[in-house]
Amino acid sequence: MESASQDINLNSPNKGLLSDAMTDVPVDSVASGRTSVPEGLTLAEEEELRSELAKVEEEIGTLRQVLAAKERHCGELKRKLGLTPLDGLKQNLSKSWHDVQVSNAYVKTSEKLGEWNDKVTQSDLYLSASSTLEDWNEKLTQSEAYKKTQETLSQAGQKTSAALSNVGSVISRKLGDMSSYSIRHSISMPAMRNSATFKSFEDRVGTIKSRVVGSRENSTDGLHSPSGAGDKPPQDNAPF
Repeated sequence: MESASQDINLNSPNKGLLSDAMTDVPVDSVASGRTSVPEGLTLAEEEELRSELAKVEEEIGTLRQVLAAKERHCGELKRKLGLTPLDGLKQNLSKSWHDVQVSNAYVKTSEKLGEWNDKVTQSDLYLSASSTLEDWNEKLTQSEAYKKTQETLSQAGQKTSAALSNVGSVISRKLGDMSSYSIRHSISMPAMRNSATFKSFEDRVGTIKSRVVGSRENSTDGLHSPSGAGDKPPQDNAPF
């Protein structure tokens, strides 16, 4: 502790005491603080490996910087081309699926599944079940209930088609009658107006109208005359 508390001023008369105290420290204590050399390696080999490790770590850092620059350049190119992150995701998924399909594990699994399928389809149990299902299908299609059901459905379909056809023909006929009636009506009206019967009827209506108007005018004149028109009852016009 006294050596640690000595004056380290260069102008101090005790400046030589500190150097003398440090020279007393053994060299082995400094070397013991370092990592021990692995077994089977010499000190020179250890130094060479550490130097190589430092170079590799430096190269890794450089490659990371280059990769980051390449990724930025790739992003700029995609942005200029109008490619979205979704397109990149689709491309990555497609590439990943392609890699899976060409992988040894996928190929082996596909081969195994194919072998299992062949074994299952060629087994006696599968063949027996298939033949049983075919027999049931044949019996079902040949049964009377199936035939009756099929005939009923066929008849229902035919009746439905006939009903729809009848409805369509009725609608078409109604539309044709309406169009023909409108055409006949538009044609017959001018002819009826020009007929002799229609003209005679118009003349009679005009005569009756003139008589009614004349009688109203006579009655109005009698009411406003100075003579005692009230003593004489108004004469009715001639009947129609």
